[in-house]
Amino acid sequence: MTTTRAHRLVLWDIDHTLVDLSGVGLRWYTEALLAATGTELSVHPDFGGNTERAISSSLLTLHGIEPDEETIQRLWAELIAVSERESATLHESGRALDGAAAALEAMAGHGGVVQTLVTGNLPEISGHKLAAFGLDEHLDLAIGGYGSLSAHRPDLVPHAVSAAAAKHDVTFAPEAVVIIGDTPEDVRAALDNGAVAVAVATGRYRAEELRDAGAHTVLADLSDLDSVRKAVLG
Repeated sequence: MTTTRAHRLVLWDIDHTLVDLSGVGLRWYTEALLAATGTELSVHPDFGGNTERAISSSLLTLHGIEPDEETIQRLWAELIAVSERESATLHESGRALDGAAAALEAMAGHGGVVQTLVTGNLPEISGHKLAAFGLDEHLDLAIGGYGSLSAHRPDLVPHAVSAAAAKHDVTFAPEAVVIIGDTPEDVRAALDNGAVAVAVATGRYRAEELRDAGAHTVLADLSDLDSVRKAVLG
């Protein structure tokens, strides 16, 4: 492989970074838990910044169900099924966040920039959420780091970096990897891997909290393209 400073790998979060689908995840889990286990959802773990594997394991445990792999996979199958049923109308349940489409397009216009995901979502659900708002065009979803891989978000980053490096035959230095998200967990995933942490205060965390978490740059949102370019490209 050839090491080059010309390449930049941009790893996007989805929820509250690119799209706002507040309430959808809880509704889907309510349906999926009942379908997979016959159990009515009565309590749920914190979704923010956590991976699907962490959320699913916690959810099952909170309901007295052993989070073995077979049960988790059954739960995920139901989650994917409900997201597929709603995919055609999902745009009615939320919105693309300000500047998201323009930011993705702008990054795609820079030679050497590769864009994919590091998200807590499952791969199939990631595709549905992005396609609902036409945000999948400039992202290579085949090389993303998804929430099915690990309960620990920082673990998703090396997977995406390795997949992107293999596909593009280039070594991405840690400082050439940029993670964009809205939670301290996104920031930690970047810092734990020596990557650049760009935080957007478009979720429930205030800019001050994201700075305190160690973000290299904090943006109010993605609408200022010059600020996005500076944060990502330096």
